[in-house]
Amino acid sequence: MNLDNNGWMSDTVHLYSPNQDDRSDKAVRLLVVHGISLPPGMFDGDAIEHLFRNTLDCDSHPFYNTLRNLRVSAHFLLRRDGQLTQFVSCNRRAWHAGESCWRGKTKVNDFSIGVELEGTDDIPYETVQYTKLTTLIQSLAACYTPLAVAGHEHIAPKRKTDPGPAFDWEKLFKLIGTHCDGRP
Repeated sequence: MNLDNNGWMSDTVHLYSPNQDDRSDKAVRLLVVHGISLPPGMFDGDAIEHLFRNTLDCDSHPFYNTLRNLRVSAHFLLRRDGQLTQFVSCNRRAWHAGESCWRGKTKVNDFSIGVELEGTDDIPYETVQYTKLTTLIQSLAACYTPLAVAGHEHIAPKRKTDPGPAFDWEKLFKLIGTHCDGRP
């Protein structure tokens, strides 16, 4: 995988999310790992793509009513089968972190890349997701140095729990090796 000058990764599906804007801090130095499934605990549908593109039919499932008028996105979505989709250029700010803080710096969306893994806090993530996430991190680390990796739970601990206890941080950091500047 390679990142082009416009911030789009090769070897990914590209779908445009309107939920983005200019970065106020152009120096990307953090990758935030998230976990998502819609509806909760269900995999393989297209609801996540619709959520990020503001086309989710909030009347099609009772849980979706809680998402009505929500405007969120991530740079990438990594499915359980390893499919990687990019919604926002890495040169732009995706709306994934919300109110957050990392190493004393707030407004994490300004200097981070958000990667949503299809999963839940309590169902183990797939091996192919770790493998593909590692490749993505290594590709991004070649462009953004230093690049740290943290979970949504680390940057918004009072609000978020994802990717949760089912995510194996030790496994990820063994796979990454020295391609980022360390643990959350």
